[in-house]
Amino acid sequence: MSLSSIRAGYILAMILVFASASAAEPDPGDVQERPRVGLVLGGGGARGAAHVGVLKELERLRIPIDAIAGTSMGAVVGSLYASGRSPAELEALIGSIDWANAFVDSTWRRDLSFRRKQDDAAFPVQLEVGVRDGELQLPRGLIQGQKLQLILREQLLHVAGTTDFDLLPIPFRAVASDIETGEPYVMSNGDLALAARASMSAPGIFSPVQVDGRTLVDGGLVGNVPVDAIRSMDVDVIIAVDVEFPLYPPDQLESALDITGQMLTTLIRKETLRQLNSLGADDVLIRPALGEFGSTNFAQITETIPPGEAATRAQAPRLRGLAMGAHEYAQHLASQRGADYEPETIDFVRVSGDGPLAEDVLLERLETGPGDAVDANRLAEDAGRLYGLNSFENVGYHLVRDGDQTGVEFRTRKKSWGPNFAKFALLLEDDFEGSTAFNVAGRLTMTGLNPLGAEWRNDLQLGTEPRFETEFYQPLSHDSRFFVAPRIRLEQRNVNTFQSDITTGRYRVSEAEFGIDVGRQLGRWGELRLGAFRGAGDASIKVGDPSLPNFDFEKGGLFARFSVDTLDNAQIPRDGTRANVEWLLSRPGLGADSHSDSVLMNIDRAWSWGNHRRNTLQLGLEFATTFESGDQLQDFFPLGGFLRLSGLERGEISGPHAGLARLMYYRSVGGDGDSTLNMPLYLGGSLEAGNVWQSREEINADSLILNGSVFVGVDTHLGLLFLGAGFSEEGESSFYLFLGNPRR
Repeated sequence: MSLSSIRAGYILAMILVFASASAAEPDPGDVQERPRVGLVLGGGGARGAAHVGVLKELERLRIPIDAIAGTSMGAVVGSLYASGRSPAELEALIGSIDWANAFVDSTWRRDLSFRRKQDDAAFPVQLEVGVRDGELQLPRGLIQGQKLQLILREQLLHVAGTTDFDLLPIPFRAVASDIETGEPYVMSNGDLALAARASMSAPGIFSPVQVDGRTLVDGGLVGNVPVDAIRSMDVDVIIAVDVEFPLYPPDQLESALDITGQMLTTLIRKETLRQLNSLGADDVLIRPALGEFGSTNFAQITETIPPGEAATRAQAPRLRGLAMGAHEYAQHLASQRGADYEPETIDFVRVSGDGPLAEDVLLERLETGPGDAVDANRLAEDAGRLYGLNSFENVGYHLVRDGDQTGVEFRTRKKSWGPNFAKFALLLEDDFEGSTAFNVAGRLTMTGLNPLGAEWRNDLQLGTEPRFETEFYQPLSHDSRFFVAPRIRLEQRNVNTFQSDITTGRYRVSEAEFGIDVGRQLGRWGELRLGAFRGAGDASIKVGDPSLPNFDFEKGGLFARFSVDTLDNAQIPRDGTRANVEWLLSRPGLGADSHSDSVLMNIDRAWSWGNHRRNTLQLGLEFATTFESGDQLQDFFPLGGFLRLSGLERGEISGPHAGLARLMYYRSVGGDGDSTLNMPLYLGGSLEAGNVWQSREEINADSLILNGSVFVGVDTHLGLLFLGAGFSEEGESSFYLFLGNPRR
């Protein structure tokens, strides 16, 4: 072969190689991009935690998610994942939330103002009714969602500045129902935490949410698996997750309530099926096997996560076609994870809203100020303090920009059922031997009467001990520390008389009193009050020797009272202290019949220990004494009844001097907050020592009467319900059925 032939062959070979290489290299315009994947997360209450399991398995399979649309619980999980939270973080969060507490509007008792603590102690029934224009007004939902909103805001604080949901790490849509039009409302911008909260506002349970001038409720009503919403986000393949509760078979529909629930599920399911039937051949439907796991079963919410993983693994053969390579997926995932949040410095703090209170009044209750770093826990506590004024339906906080400054704006919304509020209480005590006390009480509070927060409180009690009291409470400054409070009180009660420790009669004492008090609030934990009073009354013999005299009396004098309340629960406390010390001065020059002084003191202290603080020990001490005058029956102090010498009849003994020491132990044995529908159950007992004395010289340890009790108690929505037995050292016993606060 000649050299020229070899050279020609070599050139030809090189041409063929380059031609082959050129043909193998695709034209840039012909590159096939991977399909965009949209994830749809449906609603289902506690069942919606299965979405976390789905996300865990999708990441294990390296399936990229390019857009998310969610309804109800799906919107909550979807918004958190779209913000950059990992499935591991979501699982830890869902397992750590106290769901029972999250679904209770009442703020932590420590955050209540002292006046609201007084309401809580006297009127334990949580239902509050509004009074406006002479008509009763009910809240728009059993739950206003205050705590849930703060939880969402804390978890989404790192994207608080992102108002365009397309700019989140993963573009997101939340679907709610417009209650006015009955149409779906897809939220693509605004406040992400508020959008998620609106999407899960189950009508009648959660109050509606105002967004963009619309009144929004749970999106499940119009699109529980919002396939239509994800289609508008330019996706090629849809992964839809359905966690809706299944329909019951006919043999399980045993009541009208079951039938009603089935009807609602059927109506919702109809739209769900329409959207699911629109899925294409390349789309994937995931249905976790949750059985009859309840949508309100938040106590076991994490149990739904494994079924979510299993259902996703079952679809792995169809999903693998969407998978990315390990290195490529790691880069994709890293781009969607939120960077570590660096708390900003707050330049200003302000409060906005539609309530009657002046902004300065509200600012005085905040601890966050300019120069502080953004701290979600502290901001939530501040929002809780404003909410603890009991004037607002909702209090939230938002990070806002004003030029180059960053601020926090607390936004309040006044109660739609206000501004006047009524609460109620029941007191029932029966010893099964004919001694019964029954009272029904109501409190009407007219709030926000001026920008400083004046209130007009009116109490009416009917029954064994009728009472009427009205007080106008006027703060004197924006910080509400000092106040003036004119008041009027009318009441009747029974008082027993004694001779040589033998009951000789029972008087019916009627009193009328008016006064004016001045005082100072001591933060949220106490109050100092001074006042002058003037009154009159009469006492009529009702039981006993008819020859015992009836009489009239006049009252007039001054008083001073120091009160402390740091209890975590007014009815069954597990921690904290409640104490009152009062000095009462009566003088003829001020209208009284006689010259006398009285001192009253009581204290309750609670300690808890053990798992979930199930064990509680409570110490109670009471002492009352009168100086210089011991014959004023209207000033006698009664003892006897449940937890007040439990072996004796209610109010069986009374005198000008009284003392009581009480040591109680109780243990929570069930229903301790695992569900909002559960009512805590307690077993306990008490040891009590006390007596009344006709003279101070008689007071000594030997004269104390020893009593005790055992009881079972349930913390109901109407107050404490006790069934107990009391015993005395003399062998006397009493049995009690008690509803209400035994120390009220």
